[in-house]
Amino acid sequence: MAPAPNDARAVGRCLLFLGDVTESGFAKTAFGLRDWAGERCVGELRLPGATVTTGLPGLSARQAAAQGATAIVIGVAAPGGTIPASWVPALAEALAAGLDIVSGMHVRLDQFAVLKDAAARHGRRLIDVRTPPADIAIASGRPRAGRRILTVGTDCALGKKYTALALSRGLAARSLDVTFRATGQTGIMIAGSGMPIDAVVSDFVAGAAEILSPAAAPGHIDVIEGQGSLFHPAFAGVSLGLLHGSQPDMFVVCHDPARSHQLGYPGSPLPSIESVIEQTIVLGRVTNPAIRCIGVALNTGGMDAAAAQAAIEAHARRLPYPVADPMRGGADFERLLDACLEMP
Repeated sequence: MAPAPNDARAVGRCLLFLGDVTESGFAKTAFGLRDWAGERCVGELRLPGATVTTGLPGLSARQAAAQGATAIVIGVAAPGGTIPASWVPALAEALAAGLDIVSGMHVRLDQFAVLKDAAARHGRRLIDVRTPPADIAIASGRPRAGRRILTVGTDCALGKKYTALALSRGLAARSLDVTFRATGQTGIMIAGSGMPIDAVVSDFVAGAAEILSPAAAPGHIDVIEGQGSLFHPAFAGVSLGLLHGSQPDMFVVCHDPARSHQLGYPGSPLPSIESVIEQTIVLGRVTNPAIRCIGVALNTGGMDAAAAQAAIEAHARRLPYPVADPMRGGADFERLLDACLEMP
């Protein structure tokens, strides 16, 4: 059975904690919540030295609580999933101000004695989103009913979550039976359910993906948030397990046309979109022989409107698929949604 929605991992009104981050790529949880659950975000809290901002009002924990916040969310995914010691005093102050702490880090919050003691003293919760269920079985590999779309990428951190959310909302707007299936901490905070796929022991990743997206009615569509990249030196393993367990009928390739190499690996050139399509089909056929690409999603966030449209049109001329930036919408995105509904 899929995880139930609206559990403790669903974020209500919150304060986004940015720590002392100086690289915007590490703050994708904060940006994801701002962009997809902005009505729940009352402001941000930054430590001295931070150069990244969400553009939300700067608030103290007590000011945020006075404005209705119930939790402070660690909006930064630090390298290695750790919480630096320099963050702990501010997080403890948030507990004293009456806020729960929500974290998507690999390290558990209760491993910090200061936070564990402060939570108990002030009657607040320490909520670790990146905690998979304990009873995951290995994958069966058996076909299951329903339709599935998986977002894959030429790299990590370039728009797979945003694309999956945009596809889900776009299809829902067409009155279709669709569910966004979150596989990362930010998506889980937004949706209130999901599977933190990169926290699952490797033998059980495909099984976790089967749990995430169970058998459904023939007309139901699951849009599954992708993770990593099949070409990434560090994260290809989780991408492969998710691909096998998801058994997608369709996939959308996500790509940043301004990026030249794998994030954090300057010696690893970015693969071509065509290479990703070919590799995904070859590996995906292990569990779904009918897998096919239905489109390309470009991340043109760093471009002005004219440059973005030029990039979309250039890729569309080269590729036999709809190409769009889901965040810009428009006719290009509508064609990508149309492709989600085409039967093979």
